Amino acid sequence: MINAVLVFNNSGQSRLTKFYTQLDTSVQQRLISEIFTLVSNRPASSCNFLPLPPLLQPRPSSASSPTEPHNDTPTLVTYRHYATLYFILISTSTESPLALLDLIQVFVEALDRLFENVCELDLIFSFETLHACLGEMIVGGVVVETNLERVVKGVKDQGKVTKRREGAGVTPALSDVVGVGLGDMAGSIPFRFKAGGPKTPLPEAHHHRPSSKTTHKPFKSRHATKSLLKGLAKGKLDDSVKNKGSRKTAYQQVMSKVDRKNQAKQIRNIKHQQNVKSQSVFAGINGAPRVVAVVPLCEDLNAIKAVERLNEAGDALAIWPLQEGQIRVRIEKFKQSIAYVPVTKTMLEVMDACRVADFVVLLLSPHQEPGEEGESILKAIEGQGVSNVLTMVQGLDKIEPAKRRGQILMSLKSYISHFFPMQEKVLSLDSDSECANLIRSLCTTTPKGIKWRDDRSWMLVEDLRCSETGQGEGDDKGDVVITGVVRGKGLKANKLVQVGDWGHFQIAKITTAAAPTVKKRKADEMAVDQPADDENVLEMPNTEQEDLNELAPYEPPMEDVHDLSVPEGATERRGVLLDDHHYYSDDKTGLPEQPRRLPKGTSNYQAAWFLGDMSDSGSDYEGLTDGEGDVSMGPPALPQDGIEGLDQGIQNDASEMESKYPQSEMFLDPSPNEEAMQIEEYRASRKDEAKEDLEFPDEIELHPNVVARERLARYRGLKSLRTSPWDTNEDKAYEPEDWNRLLDVPDYKRARKQAENESLVGGVSVGTRVNVHLQSVPFSVRDGYNQRKPIALYSLLPHEQKRTVVNISITLSSEHPRSLKSKDELVLQCGPRRFTINPLFSQLGNTPNNVHKFIRYLHPGQTAVASFIGPVTWGAVPALFFRSSPSRPIPLDLIATGTTLPPSRARIIAKRVILTGHPYKIHRKLVTVRYMFFNAEDVAWFKALQLWTKRGRSGFIKESLGTHGYFKATFDGKINPQDAVGVSLYKRVFPRPAKIWFGLDGIDKAEEAGTDADADAQMVEE
Repeated sequence: MINAVLVFNNSGQSRLTKFYTQLDTSVQQRLISEIFTLVSNRPASSCNFLPLPPLLQPRPSSASSPTEPHNDTPTLVTYRHYATLYFILISTSTESPLALLDLIQVFVEALDRLFENVCELDLIFSFETLHACLGEMIVGGVVVETNLERVVKGVKDQGKVTKRREGAGVTPALSDVVGVGLGDMAGSIPFRFKAGGPKTPLPEAHHHRPSSKTTHKPFKSRHATKSLLKGLAKGKLDDSVKNKGSRKTAYQQVMSKVDRKNQAKQIRNIKHQQNVKSQSVFAGINGAPRVVAVVPLCEDLNAIKAVERLNEAGDALAIWPLQEGQIRVRIEKFKQSIAYVPVTKTMLEVMDACRVADFVVLLLSPHQEPGEEGESILKAIEGQGVSNVLTMVQGLDKIEPAKRRGQILMSLKSYISHFFPMQEKVLSLDSDSECANLIRSLCTTTPKGIKWRDDRSWMLVEDLRCSETGQGEGDDKGDVVITGVVRGKGLKANKLVQVGDWGHFQIAKITTAAAPTVKKRKADEMAVDQPADDENVLEMPNTEQEDLNELAPYEPPMEDVHDLSVPEGATERRGVLLDDHHYYSDDKTGLPEQPRRLPKGTSNYQAAWFLGDMSDSGSDYEGLTDGEGDVSMGPPALPQDGIEGLDQGIQNDASEMESKYPQSEMFLDPSPNEEAMQIEEYRASRKDEAKEDLEFPDEIELHPNVVARERLARYRGLKSLRTSPWDTNEDKAYEPEDWNRLLDVPDYKRARKQAENESLVGGVSVGTRVNVHLQSVPFSVRDGYNQRKPIALYSLLPHEQKRTVVNISITLSSEHPRSLKSKDELVLQCGPRRFTINPLFSQLGNTPNNVHKFIRYLHPGQTAVASFIGPVTWGAVPALFFRSSPSRPIPLDLIATGTTLPPSRARIIAKRVILTGHPYKIHRKLVTVRYMFFNAEDVAWFKALQLWTKRGRSGFIKESLGTHGYFKATFDGKINPQDAVGVSLYKRVFPRPAKIWFGLDGIDKAEEAGTDADADAQMVEE
């Protein structure tokens, strides 16, 4: 029970006092004073649990009896410190201390959402909201709600959220906190953009200016005294302070001061040289233009008009006209060229433009909110990787009165900083000075770039035309010439290139492309002089040019049967596969011989004449009884889960010694009708239980007429999912057709480093404007080129066209309404390429045997590994997962994000199924189980597998009973009659191949693009 909730600041002033136990006012004040004394004198490194104050310490006369079932005496004081406020909970011993800490955290987060960046003044002026939030969580000292969303929704439904008064919500510590409300525009402006306060502010008390007191300016932080800094830190040390001046390596510890200063100077010089090198790409009249993507996030915005406004303010000279897809201008003031890429509010167009942009300018509207599609675009831009981001608002001058414009800018900044926290200011397109500042930032700032993009050679396509060479009368493919400026690394003719969503192609040659000359005209006029037609060949491919083959050459299997490890045939097997070997039935079970019941004094020769057990009385056993009076049946976990260890020290109570059933009785099979009725009744109760706790997600139910050994022929048992060996020879018959032709990467780190090092040297230098001649480009793909939409060319690293088993970590968005089923069709964007995939989900992490459990459903907020067969991608490249729905307003819905992991064919994805049975009769450790199997042959087949129960017992099958699948099992302890007995079986599943994604039209062009249609259409049997 919660006895009290207290909130006070660092000075001891109460901001919230709520007692759920009756106390006098004087006692309450004394208690608050004592708790504040304990908290204020407590070091910052101490835990969050206070000792009881003297007022709450129990007295001998009033001590409660230990036998009382309920006791409201407070015994625990829990607190947390946020900024200038302390939150304290006084509770009884029945409450969990860790749960109380989480309760305080939920309470603070709810206040932060209700007030939008809560501060101490909010608690003073909006105490109704404070008490309403507390009332949603705690009623009468009992915690009734801990879900953050429901708490906030409940307070808002009560109408207790008060608007922050103008000027009251801004403090020096929280200068970014703003209120809500826009007066007359409240109906047209969304909630998150509302700023300011009510039209008529509340009158405030008048105060005379103090004339007798003189306040001195405080010391600046750089001139503060040591004692002042120590008091401000409150005993806490920042990581930067801890590591400042520390010598991290053994060599630095023996270096002299001069050597350390020289080393720091060399590091500075290297960073300066890197900065100068990155800036030199844009230097000169023929330097590379700075690519700027202009992205509107609202429907009432126009990117073309925004570019016109920037050109007008920056006095730019045009090189390409505004009617084209790109707008290239020259800024003579900064001697820089800028290539604007204005786009529409379309997911694919925005993502393509932002992938090649050095700067991204986001346009916001003061009248509309971005909506669901705009927020999805922002998440996609953030997820795929983005360079420098700037934000502008278009149409701010139309807001009247003018005093509200600043409030709207602050609200827009608060909104955009949720996605890009480094945004310091939102500029206005209607201001000439702010437009000039934006142009200055674009021309002088060094782009930070994108890691995966800068590891490759890439270029923004400025022009695309068909070549007259390489075209025949009957051919459906021809050569294409692409013009652009080389960026990233040097462009090599031997490497393959990826062009948009068309696929990858070979380069015929790379030639020079002269830059157009500039005339002194304004930005809204065309100013282009056509260059000469002379082209110099910069690079030609040689014999080392990479081919388009995605699979290794086919190698026929060896015919020498003596060199092959042929698995045991299904007709020769007599039992299920356990780990890496089989167990057989009858006289070759592979299990240790079970002890027999024999009279005392029986010799080995005499024992050979006894068939079976001779005594059931339990009085003539030959030392085979354990401490509980049961017969020792050998190792309880053999041959099953012995690695994890079993509970050997089970102490049974006296009730366990009394048997409900006799130790031996005749077993009769029930009639078919009676058995069918019992099965239906049992499984109906099991379904209800599974809905409540969901502890058996992999459980399956076999029909009584289904033979389990045939239905589960591919499944095997494992002693341990993490450590047991997996015999891959048993899976060769079920491998995909081209499984052995996939790329195998045994040492991923070394192969990745080698591939990245090859791109560091050689090739056409960065900043050169070139014509790239591509060969064998399908006409259908080439004719779909739209000049108004941005398209880019990326050079592939070595072997990136080859297929392998691709593994990507995937995190399903917590806002997704439903779970994602494995093998559902998704659209994946991984670096420069997009695919259509049907991934298999498996558990994340590394195991000694490289076996990972298959996941049927990926729930919102859960992280797993998505596996499929596709081209390899070197490095940790961000990945975005979309669900394609052309009929919806948003054709591509971003549902998950992730990062590429090392590819591996050896990674085993094990699908698990669980067969469960019902304990029919229980005699100490001996249990009769039914409804797991339905014939005696299945019991003998799966006899070697370990049995387990939901409550942690383990055992094994002893013998079969009758012909309807009943069997006796021995466990390591007495089980509960309401428990369920289970057995786990595993089989390997193989990932499915990916297909190249050609857009939302859904036209299958894989055959035209040169992909392997057979591999794409291949379906792997479950």
